[in-house]
Amino acid sequence: MITYKIEQSITTAEFTEVLNASTLAERRPINEPERIAQMLQHANLIATARDEGKLIGVARSLTDFVYCTYLSDLAVDERYQKMGIGKALIRLTKNHSPQAKLILLAAPKAVDYYPKIGMTKWEDCYTLDQVDYLR
Repeated sequence: MITYKIEQSITTAEFTEVLNASTLAERRPINEPERIAQMLQHANLIATARDEGKLIGVARSLTDFVYCTYLSDLAVDERYQKMGIGKALIRLTKNHSPQAKLILLAAPKAVDYYPKIGMTKWEDCYTLDQVDYLR
């Protein structure tokens, strides 16, 4: 039976394990455990899915709880995908910051998933990797 809840923290090891079991590890610094630990330390909303205690899905977010919630990582173990776990994690995240607009950047392999579950696509998103890139 899969259980969902908001957790104050999860371990770096189990977060890395679920990133590896999903396709998200391709775009996360999984070979830098200190950086992964800081990602978890600074997240202030972590929704989890567990199967008999084993972490199988996580939604890691940064939020002010009233204006915006940035869902930075949505990872579900590939063996558990297509079971509604990602949508349940998004729902749990949104329910814990109901006034805030939920925002995420889709991983390339998940671009078609979000519109199917009712999320709105926006074209105007920008990123900046290094401050030196500013002109």
